[in-house]
Amino acid sequence: MERAVWWTPFKSLFAGTSREQYVERYILREHEKGRALAEILEDPYVRAWSTPEERARLLSRPAILSATQMGSRAHSREPRSSAPS
Repeated sequence: MERAVWWTPFKSLFAGTSREQYVERYILREHEKGRALAEILEDPYVRAWSTPEERARLLSRPAILSATQMGSRAHSREPRSSAPS
C-alpha cells in the first residue's frame, strides 16, 4: 500500500513554528516558577530544541517580553530584608 505524501512549498517556512511554540511555553512555565530567564535559556531542553537564532527570536516575542518585564518589576517591588549590622 502506497502512502500519500503531502507536499507544500511553504512547509519550510513554518517548520520551526511549532517547535518554537513548545520552547516558548517551556520558558514561560519555568519563568512562572520563579527561575531567571538566563538560567532557563541554558537548560538542556531549550538548547536541544532551538538554535541560537530561534532563541534570539523567542526573546522578542510579546509573551516572553511581558512575562520577563512583569517578573523583573515584581522582583524590584519585593521588600528587601535588612541584614543586622
